[in-house]
Amino acid sequence: MDYKSLFDVKDKVVLVTGGSRGIGEMIATGFVAAGSKVYITSRSADVCYKVAKELSTQGPGQCIAIPADLQKKSEIERLVAELSQKEDHLDVLINNAGANWNEPIETYPDDAFEKVVNLNLKRIFTLTQACLPLLTAKASRENTSSVINIGSIDGIRAPPQETYAYSASKGGLHHMSRHMAGKIGYKGVRVNVIAPGAFQSKMMKATLDKFHDQIVSKLAVKRIGSMEDIAGTCIYLSSRAGQYTNGATVTVDGGAVVSTANL
Repeated sequence: MDYKSLFDVKDKVVLVTGGSRGIGEMIATGFVAAGSKVYITSRSADVCYKVAKELSTQGPGQCIAIPADLQKKSEIERLVAELSQKEDHLDVLINNAGANWNEPIETYPDDAFEKVVNLNLKRIFTLTQACLPLLTAKASRENTSSVINIGSIDGIRAPPQETYAYSASKGGLHHMSRHMAGKIGYKGVRVNVIAPGAFQSKMMKATLDKFHDQIVSKLAVKRIGSMEDIAGTCIYLSSRAGQYTNGATVTVDGGAVVSTANL
């Protein structure tokens, strides 16, 4: 066994959605640091290009921005068409882009529910479907491509906040990922889920600003997640080390789901 190459992702072609901030930026940073060629996409073009330039400067891998609004099917088609002009295959697709909405059930807006479910669930299917020709182009039983869907521990538990569409979409994503894993694994494409807990991101900023100490107090590891935690898990699932992992949901939450600190 060649232990040196077990977690090697050098020169792999990677697409990270929502890659210009939060968990997506952490993941993109990890792959670039490991020598991968990383494409990031987000709705904010200025931020997307800025982050790509910064990560490419850090190296040793590359980072290229292709801004896109993933709420729209036409934008997904444009994104994949542009990626296909640049690359003849895709090794890793990380579906990270997502939205949230927190409001009491009595006033929870129908359009907000639809927007969250569309981005967090439906468009992940749309993008994965559109990327299949690239994902299968060089895939084999010995060297599979990897789809990693970023779910949430709120797709496993009932969250304390009134984020009904978010928890429903993430629970649906977890199950859809298992379904996809069973159907496209034979094509050389593995599908797995990472269910993060608390990480320093824009989506979690308000919650962490108010409840940081309370959240940490309930975790056995007594800290929130770091870039190494999320990027390392993605690299494992994309490398030789993860070639036999398919249809799994990996919680990266410091033990939040199983915590007994509040009992």
